[in-house]
Amino acid sequence: MVAIYFDSFGCFPERFAEGITMYCKINLQEYLVKTRCGMVSVALFGDQDKPALVTYPDLALNHISCFQGLFFSPEVNSFLLHNFCIYHISPPGHEVGAAPIGSDDLMPSVDDLADQVLEVLNFFGLGSVMCMGVAAGAYVLTLFAMKYRQRVLGLILVSPLCRAPSWTEWLVNKVMSNLLYFYGMCGVVKELLLKRYFSQEVRGSVEEPESDIVQACRRLLDERQSISVQQFLEAMNGRRDLSEGLRKLHCRSLIFVGENSPFHSEALHMTSKLDRRYSDLVEVQACGSIVTEEQPHAMLIPLEYFLTGFGLYRPSPRSFFHRKAWA
Repeated sequence: MVAIYFDSFGCFPERFAEGITMYCKINLQEYLVKTRCGMVSVALFGDQDKPALVTYPDLALNHISCFQGLFFSPEVNSFLLHNFCIYHISPPGHEVGAAPIGSDDLMPSVDDLADQVLEVLNFFGLGSVMCMGVAAGAYVLTLFAMKYRQRVLGLILVSPLCRAPSWTEWLVNKVMSNLLYFYGMCGVVKELLLKRYFSQEVRGSVEEPESDIVQACRRLLDERQSISVQQFLEAMNGRRDLSEGLRKLHCRSLIFVGENSPFHSEALHMTSKLDRRYSDLVEVQACGSIVTEEQPHAMLIPLEYFLTGFGLYRPSPRSFFHRKAWA
């Protein structure tokens, strides 16, 4: 197990526009996949002949609000798209422009969500895949890896959950669930979610304004269908402890966690339960849970080393150019 610490902060503004341009040039295809528990939205980027990287976001987020910081970072973007075709799975009803669902519709369990991942893989004819999940999404993909071990090459987990919710988390989740059900995505829910996602440094204070990423996330939360978020939250509030099964996971795992994440202790616990021969931990200083948005550049070097172990990473000319530019 290796712990790597980063003390840098925020994205590189001068490269943000360049990352957007590169990301948007990739052919985006959006699919609605019919599963046993309803429709699931999948945004596909890249060449489908390449190995698959499947992502799953945290509660109330989708690939735009949870992974755009990572994929807008030119260095990370270049080597991920050089090696993978990206399959962004959104939790039911979390995709952009999602239609409202009825409050009486079937509420999926965490097992149902993991099984939906399998159905998505089967829909696209995929075999073994690399998985990247954030917080609640990391739990879903870990559960998927435990249930369908032959379908997972490796796990990249950001501020992962693996235990049943504590009484404190369970109570906060219940309050949010009730607010979502009766009042929708109200101010209190948004504040609780932003506290879950980001460190105090970017959330701001009386003296300091909110950062751009927090303001953007706040706006994107207004677009979520509150019943869909409430159902995902209830599924996560009913999750079981996966600790005992983690030792049997023999796929390589790379865990990122921000030192200010409310799930920091959860990530440390998960690392202690995984086989140390196959797992690594990266703790990111001055960062909250959503490392992919708050400090995506801190993921670059660990990801490169991790993928080299699979023989997947080959420096692209673009990646080489950026390395020379920064030398």
